[in-house]
Amino acid sequence: MNFDPLRIIIVLLIAVFSVILHELAHGLVAYWLGDKTAKEAGRLTLNPLKHIDPYMSILVPVVLYILNAPVFGGAKPVPINHHNLKGKEWGMALVALAGPFTNFLLALIAFLIGWFSGALQHDPNGLLFFTFAELVYLNLGFLIFNLIPIPPLDGSRVLYAIAPDSVRSIMSKMEVYGIIIVYILILIFGEFFSSLMLNGVTGIIEMFYKLVGQ
Repeated sequence: MNFDPLRIIIVLLIAVFSVILHELAHGLVAYWLGDKTAKEAGRLTLNPLKHIDPYMSILVPVVLYILNAPVFGGAKPVPINHHNLKGKEWGMALVALAGPFTNFLLALIAFLIGWFSGALQHDPNGLLFFTFAELVYLNLGFLIFNLIPIPPLDGSRVLYAIAPDSVRSIMSKMEVYGIIIVYILILIFGEFFSSLMLNGVTGIIEMFYKLVGQ
């Protein structure tokens, strides 16, 4: 178990920062595509009080870190009215992809800064190494978790755009209970999800190392 209070605080701050930017990206892309719902709800802001969900933004990431499990989490979903979006289903898919893409960019930027500054090349037990490493790992964890194609996760919005009407109908019915279904699947198939996320994170990090010639 990982129970270093200072490192837990660092993980918590990174998790909150990352999920805020994730949700803000959803709202901004929706606004650019014609939907002002998030703006009118006051969600186009960096104010953490507008975005943080005590359970998904704080408790889940911290507990997973302490248990040495792949870390994921989320924030309060940004309200979107897909009827206002240009491109309808495809517009919604772009809105959905904006969040995970933001996490990918955060992970990539953190890796590049950490690598070229030397923070990720020296003293693997130091706090600087830990901070940059967690910026990378947590954001990649958020990326992969949110791309799971089960409503209401972001991956389901992309699937919805390309799915036949019969599948869309099933997904719409799942929407209300989707997050509960996700939790149940994680409880039942926890080892599978952990392996999926770990392999995904490892694969992307290997790609990052190739970018810097390693």
